[in-house]
Amino acid sequence: MSVVEQYARAHIVTDADVQLLDERGAIPVVLRYDPDRDPRAVRIGLPGPHEWTFARELLEQGLRAPAGSGDVRVWPCGRVQAVIEFHSPQGTAVVQFDTKALIRFLRRTYMAAATPVGS
Repeated sequence: MSVVEQYARAHIVTDADVQLLDERGAIPVVLRYDPDRDPRAVRIGLPGPHEWTFARELLEQGLRAPAGSGDVRVWPCGRVQAVIEFHSPQGTAVVQFDTKALIRFLRRTYMAAATPVGS
């Protein structure tokens, strides 16, 4: 099965290291899905060593209604935005995404998971 990697821009909604932000206040984010590693998980990488792995189902549910507990929470924010809240011992990062980017990523993960080996 093939790995899905998609780059996106997101906005930090909480206090953050301003060095992470570009001139529009956005940060580069990488969305990853590796069905060989874990077919039920997605990874979101923020600048630096910050990467979270959590259930793909949580991301999908969170685009419709608030979902999650613990280290990762996802919820819709209006009609075109979604928020993902990441908790770590160093603090909390609240990041806002365009919902379209997350939906496109999820679609690609389901297509990759459905592709037979050797195709």
